[in-house]
Amino acid sequence: MATHLLRNGSTFWLRRSRPSTLARCLHLTGCLDKKVAFNLSDIGEGIREVTVKEWFVKVGDTVEQFDNLCEVQSDKASVTITSRYDGKITRIFHSIDELALVGKPLLEFEVADEEGDEETSSSSSSSESDVESVKTAAAAAAEATMDPATGGRLITPATPAVRRLAKEHKLDLAQVPPTGKNGRVLKGDILEYLGQVPAGTNVPHPSMQVGKQVAPAAPPIPKPADRVEVLKGVRKSMLKSMSESLKIPHFAYSDEIDMSNLMKFRAQLQPAAQEQGVPKLTFMPFCIKAASIALAKYPIINSSLDLASESLIYKGAHNISVAIDTPQGLVVPNIKNCQAKNIIQIARDLNGLVERGRTGSLTPSDFADGTFSLSNIGVVGGTYTHPCIMAPQVAIGAMGRTKPVPRFNDKDEVIKAYIMSVSWSADHRVIDGVTMASFSNVWKQHLEQPALFLLH
Repeated sequence: MATHLLRNGSTFWLRRSRPSTLARCLHLTGCLDKKVAFNLSDIGEGIREVTVKEWFVKVGDTVEQFDNLCEVQSDKASVTITSRYDGKITRIFHSIDELALVGKPLLEFEVADEEGDEETSSSSSSSESDVESVKTAAAAAAEATMDPATGGRLITPATPAVRRLAKEHKLDLAQVPPTGKNGRVLKGDILEYLGQVPAGTNVPHPSMQVGKQVAPAAPPIPKPADRVEVLKGVRKSMLKSMSESLKIPHFAYSDEIDMSNLMKFRAQLQPAAQEQGVPKLTFMPFCIKAASIALAKYPIINSSLDLASESLIYKGAHNISVAIDTPQGLVVPNIKNCQAKNIIQIARDLNGLVERGRTGSLTPSDFADGTFSLSNIGVVGGTYTHPCIMAPQVAIGAMGRTKPVPRFNDKDEVIKAYIMSVSWSADHRVIDGVTMASFSNVWKQHLEQPALFLLH
């Protein structure tokens, strides 16, 4: 029988051959540290590569599990990567704005190696050959992060909430004097910089007494010249989707809708909408709900085309995609199951998508499984357009600006009417002109006679 004791990094073995005989053997083992590579795991939606937008850590930092490591940008959304280890960061394999591949190392950890440990996470470790293959890139990334004098980007430590506050006030965090630990910018630092709190309110952390962070010198103004910009993020996604859209034979159909009655109906619903968490009720929820009603009557427009089997897939859910203008570009998330929601519920979901789009917190699930699209170009101007279909969908609509124009009523009197134009595009391999026009008429009828919404 043997007994195993661990004391002060040394291993003692107590071995008993007989009850009356005791032999003790001393075996010394050094405390081992193990380096593991942290791989970029699969974030879904078939994404194979992302762009590193920001590092929250640097070489030499000690982190714990679930600490934020970096923020990456895919074709569709931003994702924050968190740590799976407790340990010290020894290498960073990618600098800012570089592409990182799924399954390849992001950074390298130094963690304690205990006897009996086994690696079970394929997304958290890699072989020595993988580490050696990215050794040069890691050294370059670390140098760019640690030495701003070489032209690398200076990292300003701050939490996502503080970065959001700085973005709302259009501030460069590097210009805000930090008082947090190791040069971290705090919320109070931004408020003091904006003059919302008295100067000297924030007491610097003791780690800031050693030396103050010096803002990088402004780069010289370059001479006007042409430049080459590699497509990334939303623009790269738009390149792919619009290239697929060009393969679809489009046909267009346009019409005008009298929004006068809907304007009065919306004004009557505003107080009730505010009580249910919708500060401002726009026309868009009515347009989305009217489209869902029309899709129920003409389900072929809520389908997708499978060219391989030459068949149509009729979608049961009405997941209506909505174009949203964000700081990162135009994105098209969708509102799920519009056929089962009323106008107020659709308005709440739409407001949620808009807010997440502005803060860059849309997730891949917000973009998945869209079945039909609407775009409101009227918020920026314009009347008629020719929207491009987003494959594998087969139709899309775009609304122009609602504006007052003179019109004749039933008594041939000139009256003031609020007219909105709409432009539809459909896949002519699947949808004919009569079907698209009939769909548009149902949609138009509900907007011009909003009392019909009470029937759904």
